[in-house]
Amino acid sequence: MQKVKIYKNYQIADGIYRMVIKGSFKGKPGQFYMIRGWDLEPILWRPISINMINDTEIWFLYKVFGVGTNILKDLKPEDSIELNGPLGNGFNIEKGKTAIVSGGIGLAPMEYLLTKLNRENTDLFIGFKDQPYLINEVENMANKVFIASEDGSSGHKGYVTDILNLKDYDIIYCCGPEVMMNRVLKMAADNNKKIYVSLEKRMACGVGACLGCAVWTKNGVKRACKEGPVFLGDELILDEVHHGK
Repeated sequence: MQKVKIYKNYQIADGIYRMVIKGSFKGKPGQFYMIRGWDLEPILWRPISINMINDTEIWFLYKVFGVGTNILKDLKPEDSIELNGPLGNGFNIEKGKTAIVSGGIGLAPMEYLLTKLNRENTDLFIGFKDQPYLINEVENMANKVFIASEDGSSGHKGYVTDILNLKDYDIIYCCGPEVMMNRVLKMAADNNKKIYVSLEKRMACGVGACLGCAVWTKNGVKRACKEGPVFLGDELILDEVHHGK
């Protein structure tokens, strides 16, 4: 656990913000940090996945949807926050033709993941409800980038799963809304493909002590914050997957 000062905290789309902290940080793609930027209320810290780590900075991309993230978005450079991490387990990096499938804020951990994969063997599928973001940053990090938006403002009008054909891929990495993620899991199972999914359940402690982020798997109940948030798709019981977006 450490107290750090914010370097940048800015809006990149409607309700989407990026926070940048200077320093030397560790973490794998898919891992997260617990963040607290207030004194007393709310009581719980907020889990936010690693958006990017380089030699001098760590980035967090987050969506404003509650009390905690509303406080975070109003913090300014030089304001202090507390960090605890990296926590959980991240994505296993595997070789082969790869599809990254993300929806909405599920794109956050995938930008860092892209830096660990072979660009020529990796295609990126991104779904948005309306306004796309980060496209300029990620379009040169993958071989091909496919975009879908529900309102038709960018790319295919509809869902990202409409334009996804998993027969062409060996490995799939997925993070996004529950409905999208369940659909991709079923598509992977139908095509006998290996898939890793990142679950973003609500977490109270972030270290596996409170059992508030239970996930039903074929090997019993596991904790999204400890054994996850990344799980192999064939380990999960689909009807019990809850993706807290």
